[in-house]
Amino acid sequence: MGMRFTTKARRGMVAVTVAAGLALAAAGCGGGGDDDKRPESSSSPSRAGDSKPSAQEGQAETPLAEVKGSNGLILDITSAERDSGGFVTLNGSLKNDGAKSVVVPSALSGNETEIIRNGRSLGGATLVDPKGKKRYYVLRDTDGRPLTTSGFSTLRAGDSISVFMQFPAPPAGTADVMFQLPTFASASITISG
Repeated sequence: MGMRFTTKARRGMVAVTVAAGLALAAAGCGGGGDDDKRPESSSSPSRAGDSKPSAQEGQAETPLAEVKGSNGLILDITSAERDSGGFVTLNGSLKNDGAKSVVVPSALSGNETEIIRNGRSLGGATLVDPKGKKRYYVLRDTDGRPLTTSGFSTLRAGDSISVFMQFPAPPAGTADVMFQLPTFASASITISG
């Protein structure tokens, strides 16, 4: 009986902890306060034919590269930005353009034991500097987790997820690099910043 009581008590503590975490997450995501009071815009109205819809108005930005993988998967890279900390961050979306649900290949995580141990990710991605003849791998945190989107496994037909990958930055004079991801075609991209 003592063992059952201990098991039930542990389950109860886990449930309470999860519920508390969800409550905090919901509170953090909620609006409220005076943040919703914004000053009115004083911009002049645009003339007919002068303005084009912005990305926020539903127009998708043109990707830097679109690479196709197996089973109808498509990766659109929408930005590749160098920051002052010596990193390059790629943003984009991974879409299932096929007619059936697709299990995202585990090969996208690469073959390094440290990254594989942390679950599915885009940890196998690399940037290649053809002029400097160097390859840059996805960065890892102090626990060995890749600094990239992770934790996905299946994409239903037509679904897409936003993704990011962070790499060490090539030298400042290097802007054109090749992006490579296992099971996908390679693509040439230009780093901004």
